[in-house]
Amino acid sequence: MPRTITITRENLIDAAVSLLKREGMNALTARKLAKEAGCSTQPIFRAYQNMDELYADVFGVCAGMFNDHCASFQSNSNVPFVNLGLAYISFAQNNKEIFRLLFLSDNRYGRSLVELLNGETGFLKEQISSAKAQGSSDPQGLFMKMWMLIHGSACMCLTDDYDLDMESTRRLLEDAEKVFA
Repeated sequence: MPRTITITRENLIDAAVSLLKREGMNALTARKLAKEAGCSTQPIFRAYQNMDELYADVFGVCAGMFNDHCASFQSNSNVPFVNLGLAYISFAQNNKEIFRLLFLSDNRYGRSLVELLNGETGFLKEQISSAKAQGSSDPQGLFMKMWMLIHGSACMCLTDDYDLDMESTRRLLEDAEKVFA
């Protein structure tokens, strides 16, 4: 009689994300994952052909976490790209290793930066449309200028060099939009 499979892909993904949050993507090895999941390495390679296949699933789950964060992020700014900036920076503050994986790694598993920022809800597209509706003659250009400030601020969070609270960050982004517009 075949063995009952007790460790599922979902169990492995949950364990992998937990390990990733604590130790980063470089720590995500078959042995460490097996220890985290409470199994041997055999269930990992029963569920996945190789670690790259697992990494792609982990990346997808993390991209979903970012999408959920942006979709549920509460902000009251009507200034273009400020809500995106606040959501992005707060995600970096609260999910450093996942942020590194999504936005600072060489491999995005077939997704572009724009696809990650848009997510399933079209978050970036909505921000660009808002900028255009508010009279921006070059909303993509405005996004690129704002993006440099937003991404730089988020990266500073990873080294604990960013010490502005969300209200101060909102004011900073709103002021920057006025300068860049």
